[in-house]
Amino acid sequence: MQDKMLDEFNQQTRRFFEPMRKLNSLMLGNMEKMTEYQLEAMKRYSQMGTERMRSASEIRDAQDLQAFGAQQAEMMNELSRQMMEDAQTLGEMSQQFRTELEQLFGEVSQELSDQAKQTQPSEASAKPAATSKSDAPAKASSQASRKS
Repeated sequence: MQDKMLDEFNQQTRRFFEPMRKLNSLMLGNMEKMTEYQLEAMKRYSQMGTERMRSASEIRDAQDLQAFGAQQAEMMNELSRQMMEDAQTLGEMSQQFRTELEQLFGEVSQELSDQAKQTQPSEASAKPAATSKSDAPAKASSQASRKS
């Protein structure tokens, strides 16, 4: 008997914490993906900046300066394009996360709804109890009727 109650308690606890475990897992996975992507993006940007600084340190005359200026404009276009791609990728990742969250909440909502339906008494057994109460005569409950 006690083992059965303990098993039932364990099952209820698992069902209670399962949605939170799924949510935490989803959020952790998303955070890992976003962090990894942002670290890679930061690495690319820092490499671009280091290359530009290296190129700037190699300027010796006016021609080098002119070439550096042309490369700088080219690099800015590349940087702008890369930033747009990164923003688009991050947006897609966020959209995917949102979709997964909505799906998870839908599943959890359905599970909770199913559990609630299982625990509610059927309407047939609830109605006779309600009608039997209404058939009984009303009792006076005021303080005045209790005075003797």
